[in-house]
Amino acid sequence: MILACHNLTKAFGEQVIVQNASFHIEDHEKAAIVGLNGAGKSTVLKMIVGELPADEGSVLLTKGKTLGYLAQHQDLMSGRSIYDEVRTAKAKIIEMEQQIRNIEQELSRLSGEELEKKLALYQRLTADFEQADGYAYRSELTGVLKGLGFLEEEFSKPVDTLSGGQKTRVSLGKLLLTRPDILLLDEPTNHLDMNSIAWLENYLLNYPGAVLIVSHDRYFLNRVVTKVLEIELGTLTSYQGNYSSYAKKKQQIRDAKLKEYLNQQREIRHQEAVIEKLRSFNREKSIRRAESREKMLSKMTIVEKPAQINTDIHLVLEPSRTSGNDVLSVQNLGKSFPPQTLFTDVSFEIKRGEHVAVIGDNGTGKTTLLKILNNVVPADTGTFTLGTNVEIGYYDQEHHVLHMEKTIFEEISDTYPNLTNTEIRNMLAAFLFTGDDVFKLIQDLSGGERGRVSLAKLMLSEANFLILDEPTNHLDIASKEILEKALNDYTGTLLYVSHDRYFINQTATRILELVGNTFVNYIGNYDYYLEKKEELTRIYASGPASPKELSQVNASLAQGDASTSSRMSWQEHKEEQAKLRKRANELKKTEERIEILEDRDAKIDELLTQEEVYTNSVRCQELAHEKEANAQELEILYEKWETLAE
Repeated sequence: MILACHNLTKAFGEQVIVQNASFHIEDHEKAAIVGLNGAGKSTVLKMIVGELPADEGSVLLTKGKTLGYLAQHQDLMSGRSIYDEVRTAKAKIIEMEQQIRNIEQELSRLSGEELEKKLALYQRLTADFEQADGYAYRSELTGVLKGLGFLEEEFSKPVDTLSGGQKTRVSLGKLLLTRPDILLLDEPTNHLDMNSIAWLENYLLNYPGAVLIVSHDRYFLNRVVTKVLEIELGTLTSYQGNYSSYAKKKQQIRDAKLKEYLNQQREIRHQEAVIEKLRSFNREKSIRRAESREKMLSKMTIVEKPAQINTDIHLVLEPSRTSGNDVLSVQNLGKSFPPQTLFTDVSFEIKRGEHVAVIGDNGTGKTTLLKILNNVVPADTGTFTLGTNVEIGYYDQEHHVLHMEKTIFEEISDTYPNLTNTEIRNMLAAFLFTGDDVFKLIQDLSGGERGRVSLAKLMLSEANFLILDEPTNHLDIASKEILEKALNDYTGTLLYVSHDRYFINQTATRILELVGNTFVNYIGNYDYYLEKKEELTRIYASGPASPKELSQVNASLAQGDASTSSRMSWQEHKEEQAKLRKRANELKKTEERIEILEDRDAKIDELLTQEEVYTNSVRCQELAHEKEANAQELEILYEKWETLAE
């Protein structure tokens, strides 16, 4: 074990972030912390590194072990170039190398005992230098910088002139090169393109130390981690496995708890109904039975309803009208920003109902393509044509059509006056605006928050062709899942740019990769793209056993199996329904017989008060025998009713 956290507790005022959080990280283990935005993930990392004091609890790092931490935001102002900045991570090796070079120059001037001492020092230093991979540090520096997306011609750029995202990549490179025993990484993939993320995945998988990651990148977590720590409503829970394994186990646990809760609630309602019925019989034995059941009910340990975030939020996207089958046709499109050529002679078509993801390295022209299709920037060459009845809904992170003087709530309600307050709040909650947040002014929001408001507006637009630029940026995992569900149910057409591979895998039916100034077409999701990356898709290839035909045969077989299973389920369901109907009929007949006998009992009691009856001994005896027989039958019926009611 390299790191242990015991009973960590942190609150800001009345808001409890985490309470009694305990976990440990083993040597070489790769773990993740997940949770909603604001759940406390970054706070836990800051408590581990000592940036924030814990209110309670302790953090123990194994003696002699080193810890490295990458915060989300970096503000490097060193005056050095990119290369020189990351080179500081190898300061000890560089100093050792300089000592070796100095000794080499001195050796020719020394002799005798002084020479022997210098030779001994030289041998020790060269052994240590070799042990620390000193001969490879330059290639390691270059490899890390290129892996994180820096071109060699950018190495000389001053760090002070870089964007926040570029500074974060430089800081990540420095941290990786220091090779601490445990890495703490807060959203390390935020400013990386797909190739850089894939490089980082492989780097971390082969990293000899331990890693603790905060990330919303589910594909990345699936590849890298073997343990997931979830923070939800102040409680930290540990799950073994990658992200998909965690999500499955969490749902299974929640389903089990919810089933237990619902079963108990059903049992409570049932017992209360039985108690009420038994009391209505107004018999000594039935009242005693009712009291016995009440005692049993009072001793029951109540199962709490499992908490669930955003349970009632379901985005429904429905086009106002259906477009023609041909939605978009692009012919020989080209665009350059001299001296850089983004793409040339690009042609493709999009049909109604397709979900097309555009992927590629940063700076290749993905966003520019979307801007051309929305007439934000002109193409240099080529044309594009929209189909019949196509209505575009465009989400561009750089051009938000928002009113700075309005609140978030007003921005939505003024645009869509027919929506109820509940509908507006549900939509805004799906994009992380809850409570009084909805009354914030647009002008006071961050760029990411304004992007989320714009995305919420677009989801309500009823357009039949959605064009989205990085729609999952600034969303937490729960909100991404809500958006994925809405887009998968969307009957219109979708074209989007994203670097979120999990999101692409869930929502894309086709991928266009922008590489080498042109597009390569893949019919499938991201997993398929990875599988077929080195070859062109052969989905339209002819032949007796083409992939398309094989998939149709497999689908047909699966459909057959499903229909057989369906028939069996229907038969079982039919038999179960017959049993329930039979029991319900018996219960109804029993209740009717009880009612008849109780009415007769009341009638006998009334008769016995009449003079012509109580003065007639024979009649009295007849009625007494009848009353006794009724009582015996009622006792049997009460027991039968209780059994049937269960």
